[in-house]
Amino acid sequence: MSNLTKYILLFVLFGLLVLIRIFENDLFYDPYLVFFQNDYLYVDSPRREVAKLVAFTTLRYVLNTIISLAILFVVFKDKGVIKFSVLVYVIAFVILLFIYLYFVINPKQEDYYMFFNVRRFLIQPIILLLLLPAFYYNKIRK
Repeated sequence: MSNLTKYILLFVLFGLLVLIRIFENDLFYDPYLVFFQNDYLYVDSPRREVAKLVAFTTLRYVLNTIISLAILFVVFKDKGVIKFSVLVYVIAFVILLFIYLYFVINPKQEDYYMFFNVRRFLIQPIILLLLLPAFYYNKIRK
């Protein structure tokens, strides 16, 4: 793959991540989007449909994961990196989803900050931001 093709592909993939973020209100059911933009420390948790919320959060996580894995593959071209990344994403999803469900089912105002951060890992490609430099450092070390 030529460098030009690689950069175009990376631009498109990062563009897809940006589009998911831009159209999050239209694509996904998430009453917490507006809740955490406002004075969430002064109001109660919004009404929500738990099953629908979990389904759309899972969908968003899967979309971000697929695009992130594609980015990692384009950058490193190593199946070992992808296999390890898939493992990281699956383990992170299981752990984060259980914590997320706890906060959704038992909303407490003193837990909103922790809930906000757990939710952020599920709906944004933060794991990619951790894996890219880690794999790059591993690559240059070898």
